[in-house]
Parts: sequence; structure tokens; C-alpha cells
Amino acid sequence: MKTELLETIDPVCEFYTKHPFPPPVENLDRGMSQDENVRRAEYHLLWPSKEYRADQDVLVAGCGTSQAASFALGHPAASVVGLDVSPTCLEHHQKLKRKYNLTNLKVRQLPVENVDDLDQAFDVIVCTGVLHHLADPDAGLRALRSVLKPDGVMYLLVYAPYGRAGIYVLQEYCRILGIGTSKQEVSDLAAALQVLPQHHPLFAAQGGSREFLYGDVLADALLNPRERSYSVPQLFDFLERNDLRLARWYSQAPYLPQCSSIAATPHARKLSELPEREQYAAMELWRGVMNNHSVVVQRSEVNNDGPRVRFDNEDYLRYVPIRLPWTTCVKERLPPGAAAVLINKTHQFPDLFLAIDTFEQKMFDAIDGRRSISEIIEGKGNPSRARSFFEKLWWYDQVVFDASKV
Repeated sequence: MKTELLETIDPVCEFYTKHPFPPPVENLDRGMSQDENVRRAEYHLLWPSKEYRADQDVLVAGCGTSQAASFALGHPAASVVGLDVSPTCLEHHQKLKRKYNLTNLKVRQLPVENVDDLDQAFDVIVCTGVLHHLADPDAGLRALRSVLKPDGVMYLLVYAPYGRAGIYVLQEYCRILGIGTSKQEVSDLAAALQVLPQHHPLFAAQGGSREFLYGDVLADALLNPRERSYSVPQLFDFLERNDLRLARWYSQAPYLPQCSSIAATPHARKLSELPEREQYAAMELWRGVMNNHSVVVQRSEVNNDGPRVRFDNEDYLRYVPIRLPWTTCVKERLPPGAAAVLINKTHQFPDLFLAIDTFEQKMFDAIDGRRSISEIIEGKGNPSRARSFFEKLWWYDQVVFDASKV
């Protein structure tokens, strides 16, 4: 489909052609992406029970200015296809492809809804920040499902409503004033927002920061011509009516009451007695400022009773723990009795830290991505305590497990 026709049909295409997002970069980070343990961690987050393989067919649907190129650089054995409706975004991808000689990357100008034009099926589909901008998100999700291999997974990110309340307030403000997306109008909007009261709900969605109040980032937040959001119940409905099911939250700790400070309150027992889905919905309401949901999903016909990470039998001893690359071990300003504190740097909420003692730190330090839990705890005694510790590492998004040998 020609660019001119796409822009005529869809204002979102015109918007991202004029305001490419995220802001283009000239250089990609080679560091972490070249670490094989990082690739294994990413893989087993998606597939805990499958043996690692690097030669995946990957689709980045709505790849923006660099997402598919970054994936191709970090996964040289993968075959990556990036698609987007914005020719400007794809031009930036082509520059990165040439600069880094990404022979494993192809890019196409194509709407998500027309993805079957690729005539290809994929092991992994990455679609983050896209579906909620479509005229018909269900049609887009069904189209992606149609090119997902039977045992494939999708990594999706959609907006969540409660944490974006302040953004919606300012979007309505912009509509009332008739603010457009010209460079001058965006610049004038940025100036007005710099004097926005600090208590304005907009800042709750940004962690108190004003740093996003500029250029195309500001335009994407407040002037996008179309978007919607999904609460936890709405997200489950969205997936299920399109024959998909939740495999896991990409970061699960924010949705688990046992990882939250609420675990020390009288409501902990009530929450623990709820079905999982209702726990997730309750935690979204309790936290109040979740601004997106990131999920790993599978086809609905995948066996719901199939392999999953669990600790109710001895199989867990054969799991191989792999540290997630965005976790860190802090040894300063510790709570009483703690030898260290484990933090996942991607977590939005400050209560999601895991304090560990000396015994637990020895086990954590022994995680090398190769040894099983059984090998790590051998000779250390107290297996029930070790079981509890590795389950907590899982809950708090500190590790994933290679469970392919179970």
C-alpha cells in the first residue's frame, strides 16, 4: 500500500510519519545484547520449559524507529521482520540496518491488520505500544494471532487506564484549546506545561518527572489522534475473545499481593483467597498508577495444564535459574538483618524489593545460568528454605528458569 494512501486512510500513520517515535537514535547498545546469558534469560522468560534456541523467526509489529534493529543486533541468529505504517520510522531502521550490517533484518511498511501479507509465521511476535492506537485493536490482534506459530508467543504492551488519568486530563485540555501538532504548537504546549502545578495528576503517570515535556515525546503522549487503554479485566477479555490466553505478566511482581507492602496488612489473607485473575485486578486498583500492562500470551488452545514454573513438587530442583539482566544487588542502606537487597530496575513501585540474608546471598551469588537449583544448594542444608528463596526470586522478577530438563 502506498504511503499516500496509508496516510489518507489512517491519521495515526500521518501522525507517526511527522512525529516518529521513539526519538530516533544513531547508535544501538552493543553491550548487554552480546551476552549469551541475556539472550537465554529473555528466551526462558517466554518459554521456561523449552530448550533454548537462537534461530527464531521474530516479528516486531509497529517497530518504531529502532526496536526491530535493536532486536536484530542483539539476536544475530534470529530472522527479524519489522513492520510499521510510518515511512519515517522505517527510514531510520534502514540507516541502522546499513550501519550495523543487519543482514538478519527486513523491514516493511505495512499495517498490523495486513500482517498476513508477509506470508510467514513467527515464533515470537513483539507488539508494544501499538494495538491501543489501532482503529480496531481486535482486528489487529486477530491478524497477529494468524501469523503466530502454534507454539509461539506474543509479547504485548497496552496502555492501562488508572495510571494515565493525568494524561487523559491534559489530552482533554489540548482538545478544548484545539492544539495541533505543528512544531510551534508543540513548543507552546511544552512551555505551558513547564508551569503546570507539581500536584497535577499528569506527574503521577511520569513518576514526578517533567523530562518528557518536549518534542515528539510530548506529542505522542498528549496529541496522538487515537488511543484506548485496558484495565486488567478488560485485558483478559481482549485476549480471550481473540483466542489467546495469558502465559505470564512480563514483570509479574507488581500484580502479586505477596510481593507488595500490602502483604503486611489485614487484607493479605483476603487477597490470597481470591482467584488469580481477581488478585491481579485488585492489585491494579490498589497500586492505582499502573500506566501500561506488559504480557506474554499464547494461543488459547495451548494446554492450560502444560509445563509452567511451580514449586509444589521436587521438579523445581532441576530448574536452572538465570538472572534477569535488569536486576541488581544493593549492599548499602540495608534494612535490619539483611545482607543485601535485590531490586529489579524496571519495576515502577518502590515496595518491590527483596531483602536477603547471608544464607540467601550465598545461593544468589552461586547462580551462573548453568547450574541447577539442586547443584546450587548441594551441601548448604535446609532445602525447604532454599525452595522458598528460589520461589521468591521468581515472584520478584529476579530470575527466570530453564525448566527444559524437567
